[in-house]
Amino acid sequence: MTVPNDCSQLGREVEIAQIEVELKRLWEADEARTNASLMNFAVYSEDASALAQNSDTVRWITREHACRAILIGVDRAEPKVSMRAWITAHCNLMNGNKSVCSEQIAFHLGGRVSGRLSNTVFAHLNSDLPLIFWWQGELTDRFNGRLYSLIERLVIDSSEWSDPVDQFSRVAPAIQQHNMVVQDLSWTRTYHARLAIASLFDDPISQAAIPSIQKVRVSTSPEGRIAGLQLLAWFAAQCEWRKASELIISETVADSFHFEHKHGGTIEASVVTDNNSAAIGLIEIEAGDVKFTVSRSKGSSVLHVKMEGQGHITEQSAPADSEGVVGLVRDQLSRGGKNSLFRKIFPVFIELMKSSS
Repeated sequence: MTVPNDCSQLGREVEIAQIEVELKRLWEADEARTNASLMNFAVYSEDASALAQNSDTVRWITREHACRAILIGVDRAEPKVSMRAWITAHCNLMNGNKSVCSEQIAFHLGGRVSGRLSNTVFAHLNSDLPLIFWWQGELTDRFNGRLYSLIERLVIDSSEWSDPVDQFSRVAPAIQQHNMVVQDLSWTRTYHARLAIASLFDDPISQAAIPSIQKVRVSTSPEGRIAGLQLLAWFAAQCEWRKASELIISETVADSFHFEHKHGGTIEASVVTDNNSAAIGLIEIEAGDVKFTVSRSKGSSVLHVKMEGQGHITEQSAPADSEGVVGLVRDQLSRGGKNSLFRKIFPVFIELMKSSS
C-alpha cells in the first residue's frame, strides 16, 4: 500500500457510498460560518503516496481560492482493486474563529482504475461549478477523451516530462477537439518575463528596433528548457517571424534556430541551459545598436530589466514569477482567462520542440 500509515492529514475515512452524507454531517458539526466553493479543483497523481502532500498543497491554495477539492492518488501496481476515501475541510481564520472553509475529498484507487475514475470520483463534483484538473507527472492512458471532455481547465507542468513531444501529442486533441484551456506551468514561469519585455518595447526607440532584431538568447535552468522554447515561440508569434527552413547546427547549443522577419532579414534564436540559472535566468535581445536584457538571479524574486542604445541606458526592476509549484498554481488560478495566447503560440512551440528533439 502506498497510502501513508498516518492518514490523519487527509481527515476522516468514510465509506464511498456515504461521502455526501458525511460531508453534510461535517458541516453541521463544524462552527465554520461559510462553506465556500468557486470551483471544483481536482489534483491527480499516479504516485498515491503524494496524497498527504497534496492535501497540504490544497490547504495553501484554498487560502486564496475557495473550492471543492478532490485529491486522487492511483496505485496501479497494487494487486487488488480497491478504493478508500477521506473527507476534511480547510478553513481560514478571522479574529481567531473559522470564517471560510473549503471541503476536500481524497481518494486512493488501487489496481486497475478502468472507469472508476470518472464513474465514482467525478460523481462527487459540484455540478454547478467548473472543473480545474491538475495532472501531476507524466500523462498516461488514463488521460483520454472520456476524462478530458469533463475538464474546463487542465493544469500541467511540462518541465516534469521525460518526452515532451510525446506528452504534448496527448494534449493536442484535448485543445483541438474539446476547446479545453491548458495551463502549463512552464508557460506560467514566463509570465513576468513577457510583461518585462513588453514594457521595454513601450519605448519609441525600442519599437523602432523590432524589425532590426538579429539575435535572441534565452538562458534557463535544465528544468526551464521548455519554458525557454515557449518564450521563443512567443517572440515568433508576436513579431510574425517565420521559421527558416534550416536548423542552425551547433555542438554547444542544442536548441538553436533561424527565423526570418516578414519583410526580410534573419534572426538567430537559442535556448541554453545552465545549472546555476533561475528557471528563466537571462533573456538577451540584440537589435542593431540596441540591446535589451531581462535577468534574474537564482532564488531572487526580482527581474532586472535593462535597455542600452543610441547613448541611452535605462534600467528598472520588476517582479519575478514564483519559483515553487504551489505559488505558480495559485498565480495561474488568480489570472484565469481563456489562455488564448498559449493557444496562439502552441503550433510554433510544437514545431520548435520537434526540430530540437
